[in-house]
Amino acid sequence: MKDSHVADDITRAAVELFATQGYVTTSVQQIVEAAGVTKGAMYHYFASKDDLLFGIYDELLTLQKQHLDEIVARGEASGAGVDEILRAVCVDVIETSIDHLREAAVFFRSAHLLSADRRDEVTRRRRAYHDAFAALLERGQVEGRYRTDIPVALLVAHFFSDVHYLSQWYSPTGPESRDLVAAQLTDLYLTSLHPADAGA
Repeated sequence: MKDSHVADDITRAAVELFATQGYVTTSVQQIVEAAGVTKGAMYHYFASKDDLLFGIYDELLTLQKQHLDEIVARGEASGAGVDEILRAVCVDVIETSIDHLREAAVFFRSAHLLSADRRDEVTRRRRAYHDAFAALLERGQVEGRYRTDIPVALLVAHFFSDVHYLSQWYSPTGPESRDLVAAQLTDLYLTSLHPADAGA
């Protein structure tokens, strides 16, 4: 049973080392020593240090995409409006990003060091998520709920810039709880989507 936790132990050790001393200066030997495993055990789960860095991001993105698909499917099945669905998606992205704050910080600081094929894979995976997110914005535009004077791509980037910046200022030990930050950032974002002449 212990073997089932080896990959998690290696990932946790790598995240800590990458965060404290950087990806480039962290050796495989340091990772396996910190995880309490052998190099053979590491290479059983990860082909390389590059593979390990990619895996840190892959885990988070897979989780968020799964949640997005579930939220959209559940909302459509229940007849929920696009505001309700998008709100749930935004809250989930922020909450899961905060739950994996250290991993996200490591990845965004070191993503440019990935091999070319891994960078391409990251781009493809992020685009798939962003396309699904954009589809909700486009639905809201068609329904007249969201502004159309700003390109959808910019509306998507506006939200995710806040998400990517979380690791620069948010602290789990600070005065703002994860749920409060998720709700407040989501409220600010959804308000920014309202047509400029709304209520006029």
